[in-house]
Order: sequence, then C-alpha cells, then structure tokens
Amino acid sequence: MKKARVLVIRFSAMGDVAMVASVLQELSAQHKQIELVMVSRPQFAAFFESIPNLTFHPIFPDEQHKGPKGLWRLFNELKKYDIDYVADLHNNIRSRILTLFFKTAGYRFSILDKARHRKKELTRKRHKIFKPLRPTVERYADVFRALGFALKLKHQLQKEARPIPDAYRAILSSKTFKIGIASFAQHPYKVWKLRYWDIIFKTFPASEYTFFIFGGGKQESETATTWSEQYPHVCNTIGQLGVKGELDLISHLDFMISMDSSGMHMASLVGIRCLSIWGATHPYAGFLGYGQSMEDCIQVEHPNRPSSIYGNKSCICNGVEAIDLVTPEMVVERIQKEILSISKGIGQPGGQD
Repeated sequence: MKKARVLVIRFSAMGDVAMVASVLQELSAQHKQIELVMVSRPQFAAFFESIPNLTFHPIFPDEQHKGPKGLWRLFNELKKYDIDYVADLHNNIRSRILTLFFKTAGYRFSILDKARHRKKELTRKRHKIFKPLRPTVERYADVFRALGFALKLKHQLQKEARPIPDAYRAILSSKTFKIGIASFAQHPYKVWKLRYWDIIFKTFPASEYTFFIFGGGKQESETATTWSEQYPHVCNTIGQLGVKGELDLISHLDFMISMDSSGMHMASLVGIRCLSIWGATHPYAGFLGYGQSMEDCIQVEHPNRPSSIYGNKSCICNGVEAIDLVTPEMVVERIQKEILSISKGIGQPGGQD
C-alpha cells in the first residue's frame, strides 16, 4: 500500500521554519505511514535531519526559482515526488502561487490561516484586544488536520541526543553551568541593550559559568568577539558551526537565553529550556517557542505592548522602547532562579516544571 506523501511548504523565516520542524516531529511520530517532502531554504535543512521519512527539497528564490517562471520550475521538480497532499504553511505570495499550480493540477491542499485580523487587534494602538492568540504551531497543525490527519501536539520539550561538537568538547566537559545566549535579532526593537550583557557576564563569574553566544552575521560576531576577549567565560560561536553544529551545541547546554528570535526555537527543537526577553512583540501573538513556558518569558506588561508581531515597529512605553523596560536586575534574578532549580534537581532541562 502506497504511503501518503505530503508536500510541506515554508520558505522562511528561520524561527518559523524551526517551529515547522517541531510540528513535523510530532506528525511523523503519530503517523508513521506519512512521507514528507519539506520545501524551504537550503540553510534550514538541518532542522529536519532527525525526522524519519522526510525528504528535504531546497528552494533558491533568488536563482532558479525566482519569479513565476522559477516557481513553475519548482512545481515540476516537486511533481516528481508523486505527492498526494500540499500543506502550505507560509501563505505568502510565493507559496500561494506554488500552491495554485498544484490546485490547478487537481492536488488536495490546505493553506495556513495567519489570522491577520486578530493580530491587528492585538497590536493596534487604540481598542487593543489583549488576548492570547492561537499558537502558531497549532495553526500549522490545523493545516494537516484539514487534510485529514489527526494531530495532537504535546507542547512539551523533548531532549534530543546529539553529538558534541569537537571544537567544544573540552569546554563542555568543565564543571560550570553552560548557558547559551542568542542576544541578537533581525529587528532592533527585539534586541536588548547590548551593554546590559556586560552586567550579566560580570555577575556570573568564570569559575562557575560559561556563556556561548549564538546567531548573527559579521557585525554581531565582532560584538561577540569583543565579549569573548573581555570575559574568559564567554565563547563566540557565530559563524563557527553552521545550523547543525549549533543545534548540537545547544543540546548540551543547561539552558538558553534568547530574544524573541530563532535561538528560542532552536532550543525547542533539541529540548532545551529557554528564558526569553520580549519588548515590542509579545508571546500572546503565538510565537513562543514550542514547549517553552510563559513563566520563562521576561517582559514588562504595558498597555502599549505589543505594537508589532515581528518586532519591526517601535513600541514606546513610558518614554522608552519596550525592550528597555526589562532591566539587568530582572534577567539576573531569573538566571539565578533557574540555576537554583537546576542545582536542587527540580528544574526540567528539556521540559516544563
């Protein structure tokens, strides 16, 4: 009997694609008869390597798959997989054109409901409706449910056994608490003041703590290099490992600290708890990392928050940017609480309390 083959479409962004991987892990475990074909940018392939019966097909939107002609070429590439269903988890212009090709050819399909009107209600300045929206991972799951696949998400972190990166084997063997930091984000309104990290590094000494900096490009790497030169217990991993190596390293940490960014979602993928810092955005928008806890969100509630779903808009609260309402003392206190839980053996590395 032929297995059901599902084409899954999600091209970007990094954190959103990582959340898709969390859902596909659950889908694959609950429907072992399913074969999946995942279409996304090549740099995200590592997110899906541990999912059985999954084939990754890269899209090159700036090259051979650019524009309608390029998407037609991609359509013909994907038809060769003899798929049965199309799950559009992106619902942007590019994915809708591709899905339209499949629809016209008679394939069964389902498209993500982004609930744009609800998001506008949550982020508008006047008459804001401050209620939690349906989690994005559940919206992803709804697409598969509409195709006839029952799917119950556990919303729990599950620790994934992964190899230790050779370059970090020695430092990971040290008897210190190992904390990952994803201190950067695509949009500035989601980035905590970089000078605050100096307070964190000074508060938690090298004798007991090791920090690993993740995520970013050349400019971010230069900042992280400055930190590593100034503080012996800070390691810059930016540009050193690739996505697979970063996932491997994160899986061996005690916990992560991240902005509302891909670092949080990568921690979820390998079952590591993440303390997250929020400003212009808010976990109510549905983008909290899969299996992460609202209790681990570090934020200051204000009637102006959130102003943005993606963090690309300023959010002024009491005369300052919303992310700046989070003080170093708040983050220090939350780290100390997490360390105490781990020390007492009551923390759940890879799960909620």
